[in-house]
Amino acid sequence: MSRKEIRLSGFGGQGIVLAGLIVGKAASIFDGKNATFTQAYGPEARGGSCSAQLVITDEPAAYPYVTNPVVVVAMSQEAYTKYASQMGEEVQLIIDEDLVVPDKSQENRILKVPATRIAQELGRSAVANIVMIGFLTAVSDVTSVEAMKKAVLDSVPKGTEELNTNAFNRGYECGKERIKAAGENQ
Repeated sequence: MSRKEIRLSGFGGQGIVLAGLIVGKAASIFDGKNATFTQAYGPEARGGSCSAQLVITDEPAAYPYVTNPVVVVAMSQEAYTKYASQMGEEVQLIIDEDLVVPDKSQENRILKVPATRIAQELGRSAVANIVMIGFLTAVSDVTSVEAMKKAVLDSVPKGTEELNTNAFNRGYECGKERIKAAGENQ
């Protein structure tokens, strides 16, 4: 791996920035890579557009901004429209299937996860970002599973470790199921 660029996007209040910090922590602290993290969000505290961009490299990053992502996660329709709808075939697109309606032309190449629904089933919609991180870990090689689990537990509020572990595991299991189903369909 020389350089991997990842963009996580959604709206304020979904934990996109925290998700980006967790992925960066997993890559840099627990996997021993170099990582840069930038964020962008609208002026609204909640509901405005939000994104987290990561560059993960084996060597120090000469340029810290995402220009050619390998993975784009969209947890809102606005994020999908802004960041994912025009991405080429080489980019892995992941969406929250209950919040994003993809273009019909991209339907076959998008990985879908019901992150918000799974989080609600667990009793707290606020962990949808952790469900998404679990899914991302299962379907990509951005970081190791062990590093991501450690980063999640190191980053969530004390007393929520069990809930967040369950959220991660449910997202991870969903990702493994989707990858298996995609392989069987080819």
